Amino acid sequence: MKVVWTREDDIRNGFIHTVSLQRLEAGLGADGKISAWRHRIASPPIPSLFAPGQEFHSDGELALGVLDMPYAIPNVRVEACRAPAHARIGWYRSVSNIPQAFAIASFMDELAHAAGKDPVAFLLEALGPDRVIDMTKSGAVKPVDNYGAKWEEHPNDTARHRRVLETVAREAGWGKKLPAGEGLGVAVHRSFLTYVAAVVHVKVGARGALTIPRVDMAIDCGFAVNPDRVRAQCEGGIGMALANALTSELTYAKGATVQSNFNNYRVLRMNASPKDIRIHLVDSGGPIGGVGEPPVPPVAPALANAIFAATGKRIRTLPIGSQLSGA
Repeated sequence: MKVVWTREDDIRNGFIHTVSLQRLEAGLGADGKISAWRHRIASPPIPSLFAPGQEFHSDGELALGVLDMPYAIPNVRVEACRAPAHARIGWYRSVSNIPQAFAIASFMDELAHAAGKDPVAFLLEALGPDRVIDMTKSGAVKPVDNYGAKWEEHPNDTARHRRVLETVAREAGWGKKLPAGEGLGVAVHRSFLTYVAAVVHVKVGARGALTIPRVDMAIDCGFAVNPDRVRAQCEGGIGMALANALTSELTYAKGATVQSNFNNYRVLRMNASPKDIRIHLVDSGGPIGGVGEPPVPPVAPALANAIFAATGKRIRTLPIGSQLSGA
């Protein structure tokens, strides 16, 4: 017997990615460096699918880019706020790395501009000296998860963060002069034991029409067994991440999903895809990490940061939709 689900059945009855609301605050010293950081998260947890009373972001979800944040900040506080689930939540490519990378990388760009510094230079400075961060001293109440791996075998290595960031900035021509209405944005994130940085180039028209001429991505997944497959995963992750950021949205009315098919749940189409995608493999000699999920998280914040560079408008809610109308 074979059961075939229609697209309408799938979209209206599937398990969706969790929603997420995040608030970040930071203090900058006289030298422009980050002196204090507070990150509040309200996001229904995946464990709500399995048991009642699960209303706070789980420790495992907080480990996806928040508790393992690489920046050398002396005072950090992370708070998980109550958020009951109102829909069935499931796993989605890169899971809670998506909203958490968006919040952190977008906020780092805001801090760079507040400090009057170049965003790439600010990120490199915030990483501090090359070091392996001892995650047993993170200050978290419980041991921080590492995607099921041992920290001594897959450490949180700031040199690998720096290397992908420097590579993507160099290859994308970071700092080059662009015409009015164009901008570059950058983001870097570690997930699934792999380090990825992205630079997105955008053009924003007079009425907010957005085009993406080019996306550069640098990935350090350790030894790349099949480089072509790694590049393909990165290209697919870029397309998926841009769809998430630009148009893909589910809404509810009277307890039911409004969207039903690709006519009203829009994925990325060819005319909106980047004209040029360049993937840069960074061989650090580190242990092998994942390549399926890590390309997704840094793309949305790099896109939003590029939009700010082009227009001066901050994007704090995804998908972007019509927020650029009249930009």
